[in-house]
Amino acid sequence: MLSRCPMSTALTIRPATAADDDAIWAILEPTFRAGETYPIPRDVSRADALAYWRTPGHAVFVAEDGGRVVGTYYLRANNRGGGAHVANCGFMTAQGETGRGVARAMCAHSLDEARRRGFTAMQFNFVIASNTRAVRLWQSCGFAIVGTLPGVFAHPRLGMVDAYVMHRAL
Repeated sequence: MLSRCPMSTALTIRPATAADDDAIWAILEPTFRAGETYPIPRDVSRADALAYWRTPGHAVFVAEDGGRVVGTYYLRANNRGGGAHVANCGFMTAQGETGRGVARAMCAHSLDEARRRGFTAMQFNFVIASNTRAVRLWQSCGFAIVGTLPGVFAHPRLGMVDAYVMHRAL
């Protein structure tokens, strides 16, 4: 099955190494500090943020543009046992790089990588509904909203907002 999420930019996406940790932190920190798209404490330390991103079982990738890291994602099994055939990912694009197709390219790469690893579906468990840009992107990549979790995310500006469960077959 084709990914329905063609790459729209000429990026290099490769497995992350320990040498990428400073660049990954530079992407994670402002997103976590803003507290608008991930259910991670806004005051998370560098060590804890990197430990979260690099949790055992996560395959971590970076997107580079001319040798500069402009995005990162992780790929993992959504669950163990009977749910291990469904992939899950987390994505982040560097500040100042949005709107260039970085997230779309990482999504397309993750779909191909998940398929290559034998996953049969991908599920995002907690897409913040107020993150409309991401919701639209994931929908354009073939994901459907299959559930709404009402008022489960404490947004720092908007108060309690919904989160979506999004899914697609591979």
